[in-house]
Amino acid sequence: MLIKIYSAAPVGIDAVQVTIEVHAVPGFDFTLVGLPDASVKESHERISSALTVNNLGNLQRTYTINMAPADIKKEGAAFDLPLAIGMLAGAEIVRTKMLERYMIMGELSLDGSLQPIRGALPIALCARKAGFRGLILPAANADEAAVVDGLDVYGLETLMDVVRFLNGEPKDALHPDEPFMPTKVDTQALFDELAFPADLDFADVRGQYKVRRAVEIAAAGGHNMIMVGPPGAGKSMIAKRIPSILPPLTLEEALETTKIHSIAGLTNKRKGASGSLIVQRPFRSPHHTITDVALVGGGSNPHPGEISLAHNGVLFLDELPEYKRSVLEVMRQPLEDRHITVSRAKDTVDYPASFMLVAAMNPCPCGHYGENNPAHPCTCTPAQIHRYMSKISGPLLDRIDIQCEIEAVPYEQLRDSQPGESSAIMRERVLKARAIQNERFKHSKLVHCNAMMTSKMVRQYCALDAECDKMLEFAMTKLGLSARAYDRILKVARTIADIEGADDIQKSHLLEAISYRSLDRSNWAG
Repeated sequence: MLIKIYSAAPVGIDAVQVTIEVHAVPGFDFTLVGLPDASVKESHERISSALTVNNLGNLQRTYTINMAPADIKKEGAAFDLPLAIGMLAGAEIVRTKMLERYMIMGELSLDGSLQPIRGALPIALCARKAGFRGLILPAANADEAAVVDGLDVYGLETLMDVVRFLNGEPKDALHPDEPFMPTKVDTQALFDELAFPADLDFADVRGQYKVRRAVEIAAAGGHNMIMVGPPGAGKSMIAKRIPSILPPLTLEEALETTKIHSIAGLTNKRKGASGSLIVQRPFRSPHHTITDVALVGGGSNPHPGEISLAHNGVLFLDELPEYKRSVLEVMRQPLEDRHITVSRAKDTVDYPASFMLVAAMNPCPCGHYGENNPAHPCTCTPAQIHRYMSKISGPLLDRIDIQCEIEAVPYEQLRDSQPGESSAIMRERVLKARAIQNERFKHSKLVHCNAMMTSKMVRQYCALDAECDKMLEFAMTKLGLSARAYDRILKVARTIADIEGADDIQKSHLLEAISYRSLDRSNWAG
């Protein structure tokens, strides 16, 4: 008897259909082919235990199982359930009538209970694209997969539940009128409930008006940003509140973001996900001991790194010079291309990496260089300051649009009982600026904000009059800026004009944009 079961294997942030062909004849043997990894090969032991515990173990068959296509690596324990169902169908314990209608995935415990899997959302999208009626998977993944419209998602608890469902039996023998019901998720309700983080607000920030302005511009245009200032000035506090003023995710962005976190196995662990769809923009803040592979993704079996987990959100690097230089340098290409290609001997995968980089650092090892504060004089030598700052290369700094100095908050502002401007008010201005950009780039599928503009778009939308052109020429010469910096100044100026509701870039907009490139570069690496 030849049985076909349908499942899927994650590849990158998507999934491809896998057909499990089970040939069963009388005997006592088990052969598994089709490029399974060690964890898939181990499934026989888990399946045998689950079948025995549930009184399904006396199959008395020789099974030859092929997982097609054979050129795609099958990894993980998520194939336990379809393999078990294939064996049961070969023993005529499960009816084959329903098998062609559903894609099946799930990891088995030794007692037959179903454990959650990675990549439930990409698998659900694959099932819908392939024309399946529904998807059977562990109950813990049902909410995540159920956000896909046009697909019946059945989240089941045990192997016996799956057997009963496929055989058309009731969910519970004690309640024969109670059928298995597909999981339903109200996607719009999730957006309404969780769209904006409520626990962090810019109203908590005292003073720092210049930096708040810079943050608002960065959020309005999707620009990268670095804050340089002494310890305790509020750099981390400000960075953590940036998601509260960013525009809400669109459904398309939410699905793509959720797919990445699902592949990484983080969907049910992330705040703002509700076990199903991620509707808050990600905020990732990796420790400075992170490796380059963990940052950009990869490994022997490639997985997304922090820059991909921050896709459509914010990647915050605190104490930037403490990161290894090799780790920072691998970000240069993703910052330009907004995706990362990970090539390994076994596979090559492409992960999206369109994130807003926010970095923070002290101006020197002690943190007090440039401060006019007798109580905290800088104790660093010029050589120490140069060595510290030179950990950040010029090419990487060149890719950061807004470079802002931050000063310690005066005592008078600290004791001010009046809250600062709230995130809601700042977000309103950001949304108005983004609405202008959405209209501007409505015919482009790849560009959604000013920071993503190509050089051709910069020439089209960032034209300067003669006075502004001379001003920018002087600044470029005086500050020794690169051609890349030229484009980025114009992008920031365009964003400032959008915030102000101006059709053209004016002198004040350009001057402010130039001011965000005026950090002292004498100690930075070239």
